[in-house]
Amino acid sequence: MVLTWVGAVLGLVLLIAMAAGTFVVDFDDRLQERRRKGKPAEPAGPLP
Repeated sequence: MVLTWVGAVLGLVLLIAMAAGTFVVDFDDRLQERRRKGKPAEPAGPLP
């Protein structure tokens, strides 16, 4: 019975770790895209 609980807890930990990993990868990709784009160019002159 104890092994069943240990297996269940390890399974839940594994699922949570996989979900957190995908979140971290997506967040890192967004940060890299933001750095690549940089600041938007300002208009050269006054707008009409």
